[in-house]
Amino acid sequence: MGVFDLDEQRLAIGYAVEYIKHAIFEHFTRFEPRTLIICGSGLGGIVDKVSLKPEPLAIPYGNIPGFKSSTVAGHQGKLVFGYMQGSPVVLMCGRLHYYEGHELHETVFPIRVMNEWGFIKNLIVTNACGAINPDYEVGDLMCLNDHINFPGLAGQHPLRGPNFDEYGPRFQALSDGYDLKLRKLLYNKRAELGLERPLHEGVYSFVSGPTFETRAEARMIRGFGGDVVGMSTVPEVIVARHCGLRVLALSLITNRVVVDPPASALDENPVPIDQGKATHEEVLETGFLASVDVERLVEAVVAEL
Repeated sequence: MGVFDLDEQRLAIGYAVEYIKHAIFEHFTRFEPRTLIICGSGLGGIVDKVSLKPEPLAIPYGNIPGFKSSTVAGHQGKLVFGYMQGSPVVLMCGRLHYYEGHELHETVFPIRVMNEWGFIKNLIVTNACGAINPDYEVGDLMCLNDHINFPGLAGQHPLRGPNFDEYGPRFQALSDGYDLKLRKLLYNKRAELGLERPLHEGVYSFVSGPTFETRAEARMIRGFGGDVVGMSTVPEVIVARHCGLRVLALSLITNRVVVDPPASALDENPVPIDQGKATHEEVLETGFLASVDVERLVEAVVAEL
């Protein structure tokens, strides 16, 4: 796992910011976004809430200096600049994952760039995840109030290496990682919209992927206090907090994680071993069915920021 050179990273961030500023200058008279939104698997439809007047600006990741390209189905891999409910926003339509082969500092590079640009104050993160908590159902939503960073506890951490002292401290506190006022705002907007889809509040467990969890791993995560498990979000949240951004994170539960031990080879009538097995296609399908509620919630929250 490579450790970046701090001066090279600063230069790369600067080049990316200049590229974006030039593109913005050519497209908008003035554009000073306060909110960055990351669209998770199957949730790229949030971009449809961006107003068509003025016409939004879309830039593929591959065009921006220093950006890596997304390779996962359901992730478009572009930045979209536009207005949502009259508020200027930036959308990451697709994120970068560690399991794609990117280094962690590469997956959070867009966060560093948006922060360096100077306007972004809020980060809204969405993701698809699996439910560990037995009270959660497929299609439910969960507002993150905490997380468990399994790769980070094992040394694969997005703040590993030289510290950006100009942004945040060497030892970043995360006990306030998920902004309470933004969480309250999310619940208030759900009530105002009259949405019936359950909205839980709980702990997101970050694993590196790309394999879905084994049954034993799922029981371990449940024992540690995790309510859901997924392969993203946490590195972005950590770096956003290191930059001083306020964070709101929303998970869509796309599958129930299998926690029961597998049938014994000695069982006469064993339960099929593939029963309940998760697939990426399932993730995308559930994301599509619930995306309307997620889009409405995000749009309502952005209108207040």
